[in-house]
Amino acid sequence: MAYITLEQANAIITGAFAKGAELGLKPLGIAVLDAGGHLIAFQRQDGTSTLRPQIATAKASGALALGISSRKIADMAAERPSFVASLGPIASHGVLPAAGGVIVVGADGRAIGAVGVTGDTSDNDELCALAGISAAALTAQA
Repeated sequence: MAYITLEQANAIITGAFAKGAELGLKPLGIAVLDAGGHLIAFQRQDGTSTLRPQIATAKASGALALGISSRKIADMAAERPSFVASLGPIASHGVLPAAGGVIVVGADGRAIGAVGVTGDTSDNDELCALAGISAAALTAQA
C-alpha cells in the first residue's frame, strides 16, 4: 500500500507555501495527514492565528472521513446541514465544511492521505493544497 512519507509531506507544505507567496496570501497553516487521519506534518507561517492547526487538520480529516474534499462537504452542508453539523462531535479531529481539505490518492486511486490548508479565503486555501500536492509529485483526488 502506498503512503505519504515525511519527505513528501514536507514537499507538499513547501509547495503550498510557495503558491501562497506567489498569490500574496495571508499567512497559512498546513496539515498533512496519512490515510488513517494521523498527522504526518504541520507548519504555520509567522503571523497565523492560534486556531490554524485545528482548522487545517479538521479540513483534511473531514475529507478523509467522508471520502470527498472539504469543498464538497461544504456543498453537502448546504443541502444537509443537520447531518454535517452532527459530524463534529463524533469525528476526533473534526470536520470543517470549507474548501482547503484535499485527499491525496495513490496510483490505484485509493486515499493515501489528505492535506488541509487554512489562513486565506477557502478558495485560495484549496489552490495552495492542490499546488502542494502537485509539487510533491502526488495526485489529488479528482
